[in-house]
Amino acid sequence: MAEAGQECALRMETDYLKRCFGNCLTQALAEVAKVRPSDPIEYLAHWLHHYRKITKAQEEGRQEKIQLKEEYDNSLKGTRMTEMLKQEEYQIQQEYEKSYQPLVSAAISTKETIFMEESTKSLENEALKQECLPGTSSTIPEMPQQIPSSDSPGQTDRSVKTPPEINY
Repeated sequence: MAEAGQECALRMETDYLKRCFGNCLTQALAEVAKVRPSDPIEYLAHWLHHYRKITKAQEEGRQEKIQLKEEYDNSLKGTRMTEMLKQEEYQIQQEYEKSYQPLVSAAISTKETIFMEESTKSLENEALKQECLPGTSSTIPEMPQQIPSSDSPGQTDRSVKTPPEINY
């Protein structure tokens, strides 16, 4: 029974070594046998240490490569999304200009017409106010005026009368 226990323990150790060292230990021992160094234990230790540094660097390189690819893919997706949004914005702007340009032109034309009408009305009103102000006359001072005579209707007096002089 003791042999069965030892066999089981040996099998567990072997499984452990295979799981932890895998092909690495086989390669290391093959290298020691090939080189036949004067201190095989130290050589094996250095070989394993070097192997670990190389595999760690390779794993970090793989991880970095994966991360860079993910970042590149995300950047590419972002760029595509930005291009799509710009294209969509351009199309919306074109549709807006097509559908609202006639309305804007009509509104501007209407506003211009209203402005011109308001400007004309205000000028007309101002002219009417000036004509109707009390104390103002439609005659120009210092100009001779023809006054119709009351003698004969339809005939006018050809004499010219001037307004009296005003002394200040």
